[in-house]
Amino acid sequence: MKRIGIDVGGTNTDAVLIDGDTILSSIKVPTTQDVMSGVKAALAHVSGFIDRTARPLDAVMIGTTHFTNAVVERARLERVAAIRIALPSGSSLPPMCDWPQDLYQAVDPLIFMVHGGHEYDGSPIVPMIPDEIRDAAMKIRDAGITSIAISATFSPLTTECEVTAAEIVRSIIPDARITLSHTLGRIGLLERENVALLNAALQSLGKTTVQAFSDALRDASISAPFYLTQNDGTVALAEVAASNPVHSFASGPTNSMRGAAFLTGLTDAMVIDVGGTTSDIGCLVGGFPREANNIVHVGGVRTLFRMPDLLPVALGGGTIIDPETGKIGPRSVGYRILKEALVFGGDTLTTSDIAVAAGIIDMGDKDRVTHLDQAFVKASLGRIREMVADSFDQMKTSAEDVPLIAVGGGAFLIPEKVAGASDVLRVEQAGVANALGAAMAQVSGEVDQVYSGVSRDEALAMAEAEAQASALASGASRASLKTLEVEDIPIAYLPGGARRVRVRVIGDIQLT
Repeated sequence: MKRIGIDVGGTNTDAVLIDGDTILSSIKVPTTQDVMSGVKAALAHVSGFIDRTARPLDAVMIGTTHFTNAVVERARLERVAAIRIALPSGSSLPPMCDWPQDLYQAVDPLIFMVHGGHEYDGSPIVPMIPDEIRDAAMKIRDAGITSIAISATFSPLTTECEVTAAEIVRSIIPDARITLSHTLGRIGLLERENVALLNAALQSLGKTTVQAFSDALRDASISAPFYLTQNDGTVALAEVAASNPVHSFASGPTNSMRGAAFLTGLTDAMVIDVGGTTSDIGCLVGGFPREANNIVHVGGVRTLFRMPDLLPVALGGGTIIDPETGKIGPRSVGYRILKEALVFGGDTLTTSDIAVAAGIIDMGDKDRVTHLDQAFVKASLGRIREMVADSFDQMKTSAEDVPLIAVGGGAFLIPEKVAGASDVLRVEQAGVANALGAAMAQVSGEVDQVYSGVSRDEALAMAEAEAQASALASGASRASLKTLEVEDIPIAYLPGGARRVRVRVIGDIQLT
């Protein structure tokens, strides 16, 4: 299968062309301020290696930081409406009560709290009042808002209120983009509602981003279907992914982890992905990133949904070092490294300058760092070593030594030996591991839901069927589907034999 993989990072945009397991071409270009110029440059390079008289390109996989950056920068977010079905019990903490003020103002929400919702045992708190939903929908329509998040208490257990409310809203606002909280989050009303609202605020950006990538592919004369990478190490058809942009959060590091597994053949290891701005440390389990099962903050917002278990570290190839104090980071020159780092003619001391001065890597003009005191260089390398060792130790789940795979454009910063690591592995093409991870990704479908009133076997079968349907909708081939993970946890405090069931299936992309 011939594919192009692209990963857009904060500093570099990487691209690869692969045919099966063979890498035909790869390139790393600086991420441009408008993003798309860098994507087009990377595409132009790798697409030049496609033999158009032979088998055509099958697919293009793109990983992007657009959606995470929008939340962090408080920019390009759409105004949203929130409908919470939880009165009278859910009135004390209104929607978005825990959001940072600047992010709250950026989405300028229209908030409605109405009667309804369910108890933990599936019984109604009070009956939902359809007229309240209609009244809210008309006010949302009159305000010109089309992006709406609907949440209800214990909706992962009983979806009735959210589904019914969505039908009412859609009858009044036919073109509404509606996010139902139970489709994204887990039990925990505020965190689940937060995810739904972030998703709603990003859906317009999702649509424009997909269109921009589509235009870039057309300009490169590429007509193959394209996919966006997801944060579980898989991909989804671009149009499907645009509906749930939150699933692209942290997809860059997960691409790198999948690429690390591909390059080394290891399925269980620790991975550190060193970019130009930050490093991310994660754990490969069965060839896929370990999933976080606790609260994850995104742009200062508490969330609880499908996210990789990652530890970000303010260490990258463009990280700024204070020449007076030796303090490393957290600021970085980012994509401006080719202009601002000392070895490239700038006047800012970065970790890359230290690496060149120490003879670890040869890039730029090494004569521009010969003035650096060698004791200062050695001390800086020591601090970098301590940062890596401390972060690595935080992410380990056992006292046993485990292999550490160093990937990313800044992988040269990782020392040859790290305490607690059985080996530090460096591989060829590690600099474009993220694009490789995108290019060789499969399609997944996942269900994480609470089932009650049915037997365990019935609950597992229902969850597997839903996960398969999700994978097919995202572009998987039915014949290739296989169940990757099944997890069910009985919930003793819920009646009706309730259990949380998580099923994940995976398959190859469906070729047209």
